[in-house]
Amino acid sequence: MSQEMEFKNIVAQYSKVAPEEMTNEMRFREDLGFSSLDFMSFLGELEDTFDIELEENEVMKIVTLGEALQLLENLQ
Repeated sequence: MSQEMEFKNIVAQYSKVAPEEMTNEMRFREDLGFSSLDFMSFLGELEDTFDIELEENEVMKIVTLGEALQLLENLQ
């Protein structure tokens, strides 16, 4: 499974949007319905799954799936 699909499968656990329907332009709150708690839980799961450490100041800038994917790629 590609990193992007694994990422989208994690996102799908917190959203009603299927991974194959997700686009990089989708916003976590507005388009996917994430609450603040969902987003924080999602970030923790990303850290565990991809063995990364996210910086709070970087995470607060993330609005879209594409931005989150780019950050993930930069950290690996």
